[in-house]
Amino acid sequence: MKYALKLPASLASTPPLSMRVHPEGDLHVSKAIRETGQWEAYESELLCKLLKPGDCLVDVGANIGYYSVLGAAAVGSQGKVFAFEPEPANFSLLEENLRLNGIRHTKAINAALSVENAPSTLFLSENNWGDHQIYSRGETRRQVSIDLVRGDDILGNAISRIDLLKIDTQGAEFKVISGLENLIRQSLPELSIIIEFWPFGLKKAGDHGLQLLDLLASFELPIWMIDHLGHALHPCSIAELREWVDALDADPDNEGFFNLLLSSQGNQF
Repeated sequence: MKYALKLPASLASTPPLSMRVHPEGDLHVSKAIRETGQWEAYESELLCKLLKPGDCLVDVGANIGYYSVLGAAAVGSQGKVFAFEPEPANFSLLEENLRLNGIRHTKAINAALSVENAPSTLFLSENNWGDHQIYSRGETRRQVSIDLVRGDDILGNAISRIDLLKIDTQGAEFKVISGLENLIRQSLPELSIIIEFWPFGLKKAGDHGLQLLDLLASFELPIWMIDHLGHALHPCSIAELREWVDALDADPDNEGFFNLLLSSQGNQF
């Protein structure tokens, strides 16, 4: 069964879009689309406003393709979308949703972006199929073998710039950014980045929130905290974010997170 998407206002003139979702099991992305026709309403609107026809979107941790489908509509047939999703069931639906909406300018890649090209293991969440992780938290999780690919290697010969980079990889964000660093720097200062910032997950993946902040700071882009409840962007500094990470280090069980926007366009919203 397919479900009609509730489109962001910026896509009001777009023909209807729909998606197939997991019939059961996933209590988050698929459930929300079944019940409301959308996922993360404010982030959806933000992503579509940041993109314009002809742009290039790289969607890392694409899940079943929700943002890839919206992004493909926003960039139009002259634009490009690259969607990375390592988990087989999610990837199957991602491909199906691209076909369902007649999207031909998106390339789906069944792999996880990282800092290296190597085989790896994905530890699967039982009821949140957007929370699969490349590390073990000591829980009993089903596992699948996946491929890690370095972003600069797989994309470097295909595109010369990224206009919007969206990353939601449950703690692997530092590895993703590190493996894409050359292409990111080529895309500055016009590049926008939407990224989940979850210090707990970064630690579990063998990295640290301060490492990621230092790398992001080197791009010299304005930083905004995405307030998905208040539907607003709040400017923040690297110093403020570092203080927050230091506070979480003193409370190792704290799993606090939020999404960040790095973009010179933030003051337009």
